[in-house]
Amino acid sequence: MQIGPYTLRNQLVLAPMAGVTDRPFRQLCKKLGAGLAVSEMVSANSALWGSRQTLRRMDHAGEVEPRSIQIAGADPAMMAAAARFNVERGAQIIDINMGCPAKKVCNVMAGSALLQDEDLVKRILDSVVAAVDVPVTLKIRTGWDPEHRNALSVARIAEQTGVQALAIHGRTRACAYKGNAEYHTIRCVKQAVSIPVIANGDITGPQKAKQVLDYTGADAVMIGRAAQGRPWIFREIEQYLATGELLPELGVEETRTIMIGHLENLYSFYGDYTGVRVARKHIGWYSKGHRDGAAFRQRVNRVESIDGQLRMTHEFFDRLCAAQELAA
Repeated sequence: MQIGPYTLRNQLVLAPMAGVTDRPFRQLCKKLGAGLAVSEMVSANSALWGSRQTLRRMDHAGEVEPRSIQIAGADPAMMAAAARFNVERGAQIIDINMGCPAKKVCNVMAGSALLQDEDLVKRILDSVVAAVDVPVTLKIRTGWDPEHRNALSVARIAEQTGVQALAIHGRTRACAYKGNAEYHTIRCVKQAVSIPVIANGDITGPQKAKQVLDYTGADAVMIGRAAQGRPWIFREIEQYLATGELLPELGVEETRTIMIGHLENLYSFYGDYTGVRVARKHIGWYSKGHRDGAAFRQRVNRVESIDGQLRMTHEFFDRLCAAQELAA
C-alpha cells in the first residue's frame, strides 16, 4: 500500500487510540508487524502544545518510518497550523480525526461531529492539505447516525481536496462501539474513489481481516482494540494473508517477554510515577484470559513502584508457566 512517497510493508495499520498509541506502543506494534501506526490525537489548540502530555504525543524519537501524527480540531486555520507544527517536529504523514465518537471531542464539534457539516469538512481538508508538503490522510466513521450515513459524500470531498488515504470505521458516531461494525458502506466508498481506503472496526484476528479485505475491496485494515494486550496480532494477520496459514498460539513465555519489554519502554518514556500508572492498563490487557488474571489485576493495580510491578508480573507468569508444565 502506498501513501504519498511511502510504501508500507503490508496492509496492516494500528488505529490511533487516545491513551494507548503512544510511542512505546507504536514501536512495539511496528516491530510485531504493523505497516503503519498512527499516533494519539494531538489537539489543534496551540495553547496545549506546551503541555507535557501533548509533547509526549508528538515525540517520535527512534520511531520506524513513516511517522503518522493525528490532529483533532474544528477550525480550518488552527488545524492547518497544527499540521505545520507537527511536520516541523518530525511528522511525515498528517492524519485528521473526524472519527472519534467521544463526547468531550464531539461537544466542541471535532472528531466525528464534523461529519454533520460537509462544508466545514471541505474547508478543513483544503486548509490542511495546502499547509503541508507531506501526505494528509483522514479517519472518519460511516456517518453521524444510522439515518445519516454520508461516508461516501465525505470520501469524495476528501479525494477532491487531495487527501491521500481514507480510513473508515464501520459504525456511525451515534453507534459509538455498540453492536457490530458494518462493512457495506466501506465497500461502496472503495468502489467510488481512487484513493486508498482502510477498513476499520471489529477486526479481531486473521480470518476476520481477510474476510473484511475480500468483502470491501479495501487496500488495508486498521486494528484498534484487538491489539490491546495482543500486539502480535499484526504478525498473525500478516502471516495468514501471505500464506493462508495460522501461526501457533503465542506461548506464555513469549507473552511475558513481549510484555516486560513493553513495560520497560513505558517506564523509560514516562518516568517512574506515570510509567507505573500507564502500565497498569496494559498489564490488565496482557493478563486478560489467563488463569487467575482477575485476582492478579486487583493486586498489581495497587502497586506503586516499578520494582514491585515487575516483580508481581514475573510471579504471575511464573505461576502460569508452572501450571502449563503440570498440564503438559
